[in-house]
Amino acid sequence: MANTIGNPLSWGAQALGVAGHDVAEVARELGGRTSAEPIVQRIGLEDIMDALRLGVADFAALRTDVIAACLLYPVIGLALIWAAFHANSLPLIFPLLSGFLLLGPAAAIGLYEMSRRREVGLKAGWGDAFRVLGSPRIAVMLVLAAALFMIFFMWIVVAQWIYAATLGPDMPTSVMSFLGALFGTEAGWAMILIGMPVGFIFAAVVLAATVVSFPLLLDRPVGLPMAVMTSLRVTRENPVTVGLWGLIVAVSMAVGAAPFLLGLAVVLPILGHATWHLYRRAVAFRDEPAKPGL
Repeated sequence: MANTIGNPLSWGAQALGVAGHDVAEVARELGGRTSAEPIVQRIGLEDIMDALRLGVADFAALRTDVIAACLLYPVIGLALIWAAFHANSLPLIFPLLSGFLLLGPAAAIGLYEMSRRREVGLKAGWGDAFRVLGSPRIAVMLVLAAALFMIFFMWIVVAQWIYAATLGPDMPTSVMSFLGALFGTEAGWAMILIGMPVGFIFAAVVLAATVVSFPLLLDRPVGLPMAVMTSLRVTRENPVTVGLWGLIVAVSMAVGAAPFLLGLAVVLPILGHATWHLYRRAVAFRDEPAKPGL
C-alpha cells in the first residue's frame, strides 16, 4: 500500500492517542507496578561508615567520569552567586546555595545508577549516568524532583521574608556592609536565629522524604507514594542514624563549598554513591533482587 499523508484530523487523533498512552504509562508508574512492599531495616553508624567506604571506592574507580559530570554543580553554584550579586540580592546568596543543596537527592540520580551497575558487576561510566533518562520510571523521578524544586522555591521566598522582617527591606550596598549588619546588629542576629531553625526544618523534611526514595524508584517500580513513605519509615525507624547522615552531608557540603565550590566536584559524587549503598542497607525485599539494567 502506498504511503500517504493523513489529513490533519487523523494526524491529530494519532498524536492524541500516543500522548494518552504516555500519560497512562506515567500514571501507572506513579502508582507503582509491584506488589513487593519494601522492608525497612535498622541501620546504625557502622552502616553509614560502610556506605561512605563504598562511596569512596566507587568514586576512586570512576573518579574521572564522575568529576567531569559533577563539575556542573559548582558551576551552577557560582552562577547563583553571580546572579545574586548582579541582582543586588546579597542576602539571598546563602539561602540560594543552601537551598540548591536541597535538590541534591535528585541531582545524584545518575550517581546512583553508576553505583548500582558496579554493584551487580556491570561496566559503569559517565555515559551510564544518563541512562536514567531512558528509564520507564524517569517520569516518576522527575515528579519527585519537581516537588523538591517547589520546596527550594518556598525556602527562597521564606528566606526573603525573614530578611525583610529583620534587616530589610532595603538591600545592602556591599558585602562588607551586609556582613557588618548581619553580625553587628540585633536585627542581623535575629535573622540568623530565625533563619537557621527555619532552614533546618526545610532540610529535615527533604532528608526524611528522600533519604532512600530516589534510589528506591531507580531500583524498583514501587511508585511515588510507596517510595516516599518508605523513606519516611526509614527515618522513623532510624531517627538517630538518619539525623547523623544528614549532619555528615551538611558538614561535607560546607567543607566542599569552601574552595570556591570546587570541592563539591569531589564531595557530591562520594555522597551520591554512598547514598545508594546506604539505601541498600536500609531497604530490603522478600522477592528476588532486581535485575540489572533499567
